[in-house]
Amino acid sequence: MSILAKAVATAIDSLLPELESIYMDLHEHPELSMQEFRTASIAADYIEQLGFEVTRNVGVTGVVGLLRNGPGPVVMLRADMDALPVTEATGLPYASRVTAKDDDGVEVGVSHACGHDLHVTWLMGVSRLLAGHRDQWQGTIMVVFQPGEEVGRGARSMIEDGMLERFPKPDIVLGQHVMVGMAGTVGYRSGAILSAGDSLKVRLFGRGSHGSQPQTSIDPVIMAASTTLRLQTIVSREISPHDSAVLTIGALQAGTKENIIPDEATLKLNVRTYDEDVREYMLGAIRRICCAECVASDAPREPEFTTLSSYPLTVNDAAATSRVGGTFANWFGSRAYETQPAAASEDFSVFGRSWGVPYVFWFVGATDPEVFTQASKAGKINTIPSNHSPKFAPTLHPTLRTGLEAMICAASSWLESGGESH
Repeated sequence: MSILAKAVATAIDSLLPELESIYMDLHEHPELSMQEFRTASIAADYIEQLGFEVTRNVGVTGVVGLLRNGPGPVVMLRADMDALPVTEATGLPYASRVTAKDDDGVEVGVSHACGHDLHVTWLMGVSRLLAGHRDQWQGTIMVVFQPGEEVGRGARSMIEDGMLERFPKPDIVLGQHVMVGMAGTVGYRSGAILSAGDSLKVRLFGRGSHGSQPQTSIDPVIMAASTTLRLQTIVSREISPHDSAVLTIGALQAGTKENIIPDEATLKLNVRTYDEDVREYMLGAIRRICCAECVASDAPREPEFTTLSSYPLTVNDAAATSRVGGTFANWFGSRAYETQPAAASEDFSVFGRSWGVPYVFWFVGATDPEVFTQASKAGKINTIPSNHSPKFAPTLHPTLRTGLEAMICAASSWLESGGESH
């Protein structure tokens, strides 16, 4: 069992009230992607007072903190900070009432419907625990508060801002995410744990006309409808049943009035895959079908493709996951389990991929145990409000403690053993 984790276990009890207050404040004051100025300032000020060397404004709002404690491995711990353009409907006394303008200038409700406020709180707490127990470990801790995960830009923006050159190369990159699951549990796995995610906008061009004279038009609404239906055949008819993929068209936008045939239509779609070859095939098939439907409609020009976001696969290193999993098993017992891959996507792996070092990502359950047990018995787990739902509300206890313990345990797998170079 981890000596470091055992040493901080009693300290967690006295720290929980402070962290609960921090969490509620962050929850009540969410900020959209790449606009996390207040959140970043709170995190930076907090760890600076603990003795971390702090660098602010990395990749717009990113924060990097270094705590050097003698020779040993460099362990990077990451938390994402951004909230979503979702109006909160949890009914919590500290629920967000914030509104802000999104990238398109539209006023939207803002909330932490994906739990990143809890991620920031966890990392702030872990920073305090590690700073207060330096006699129990050696090496360098690098804590990273990352912007823009929800739009797939944050990790890349930090890398492009010279992160590889400005900070020491980590031996391991560690991260976690709050998810639907019994509170107090930790789910991990070797290999692919999160899918690759690609979001595209496709503009289809036609020729507008009066609704009474369809023969003078090239109707982009029909074009978009036909394209939508045909795109759904990629997974059902072109991808092997042994592979896994999801294609969702979340928006089809065209026209303004019932008797006007518009000039163009727009599709917004999302693709999730667990294999790079499948991903490349899916993206190629989407382009092929969109172009073919435009030709079939005699469109005046080819469709226009815009990448809205792109997330790489999150593939946990086998040896590093075995190391973390062993520590989890020793600490959590049956509350640590091997999970199935999730269809969600993350830009967390950008750090490990860019540095060329192993990384491990895992899930922390946040559903009230009684609620989860009843839903499981009834076969209705899918009815529990999940990440991105306006009603997503993690059960704070024991979730807050579990996340602290999980990250400390994972970090201790390197800090106590002296680590290995990569």
